Amino acid sequence: MTTINLKDSFKAYDVRGIVGETITHETVRATGAAFVDVLGLAGQTVLVGGDMRPSSPEFMDAFAEGATARGANVQKIGLISTDVLYFACGIENAAGVTFTASHNPAEYNGMKMAKAGAVPVSSETGLFDIRDLAQKYLDEGSIPTVESPGVVTEKDVLKAYAEYLRKLVDLSNIRPLKVVVDAGNGMGGKTTPAVLGDALLPALPLEIVPLYFELDGTFPNHPANPLEPANLVDLQKAVVEHGADIGLAFDGDADRCFVIDEKGNAVTPSAITALVAEREIARAKAEGNEQPVIIYNLITSKAVPELVEKLGGRAVKTRVGHSFIKAVMAEESGIFGGEHSAHYYFKDFFNADTGMLAAMHVLAALGGGNQALSEISASYSPYVASGEINSEIEDKAAAVDRVRAHYAGALVKVEDSDGTTFTNTEEGWWANLRPSNTEPFLRLNLEAPDIPTMERVRDEILALVRQ
Repeated sequence: MTTINLKDSFKAYDVRGIVGETITHETVRATGAAFVDVLGLAGQTVLVGGDMRPSSPEFMDAFAEGATARGANVQKIGLISTDVLYFACGIENAAGVTFTASHNPAEYNGMKMAKAGAVPVSSETGLFDIRDLAQKYLDEGSIPTVESPGVVTEKDVLKAYAEYLRKLVDLSNIRPLKVVVDAGNGMGGKTTPAVLGDALLPALPLEIVPLYFELDGTFPNHPANPLEPANLVDLQKAVVEHGADIGLAFDGDADRCFVIDEKGNAVTPSAITALVAEREIARAKAEGNEQPVIIYNLITSKAVPELVEKLGGRAVKTRVGHSFIKAVMAEESGIFGGEHSAHYYFKDFFNADTGMLAAMHVLAALGGGNQALSEISASYSPYVASGEINSEIEDKAAAVDRVRAHYAGALVKVEDSDGTTFTNTEEGWWANLRPSNTEPFLRLNLEAPDIPTMERVRDEILALVRQ
């Protein structure tokens, strides 16, 4: 019996909890059993991997116990980045789970789940049903075992993943590049040598300067969250010191990638989205797709849909969050999707997100010509963005209402779909206020035609929010 309430750790599109408090051996075991029951996986293979957090190996075992008790065969795929799970679920056509809390601090762990074909499991597609059945097993204090329980085997999929990505973006003939990679002691320390280095495959024309490649889930150097500018400082310095062409920063589970130019400046995820969109549209058109679809979320720069339309593609706007974007990718037959948070989705990668593949596109664009990355990215960044600014607010709704009241009567259009977006078409700026799903924050993102406008609107909105 347990007193743990799974509602504390099951979020809209994954599971995150504090190890030993809201996520334990017991809760994971029950979740493994419920995963098999809810998705009807008895007699099928379930893939189980995890990141470098100290609790991940134990949780992989616990999940396997629950899943095999209910009749599934578990294939353990070891230490993996989250996009390796999506690759394995896609290529093997099997459901799976990886243990990770992404960029959260060391005391956390969690689960990201996928159905066969890397279809996401979210609150809308079974995650809460899994939660409720797991809760029932916990409350009853036991998991019934089927007549013929499943077995556990192991398989290494890293090489197959690296080969697959190299087929999608050929880097063998680019000009030599010096690349600094900050893995933040996360899984990028394992995937980078496999894909971009020569650990498993022939060397590419890339000189890799590694930062914090040691897998260490206590994050001894800095948090593995490149969204926070403070966590990019080491990489920015190293790029300049080494005279590198580019810097790449991965988050803890290495499904997101941030890019730094040769001057040490961050390239916005929107600019990366536009760059990759241009490459993918050209390729899709060459293959006969007359109007390729690109997905972008509502707080991506408006430069993205403008470029897509100009190139003869169709841009589809969606709400924030990987489960939703993947669903829209499937519905609209999108070829590529990008988010402001540096999640990048590819049709050729089972509609799933992979920071590594996006990084390879940037390396291909950079290495395929003679321009510096700062010049390339400037052409995709005509507007000025604030970046994501978090405010810790008790009453988030009241804070949004204050902003709403302030702009009432002005030339500002207000849209409520995934937070609240304020658009001033006359001055050419937009701002989005959105409560976080995972943290106690109200997030502000805004974009304007120039720095003075951006700063004025930013300060105006933050003053109202933080009253």
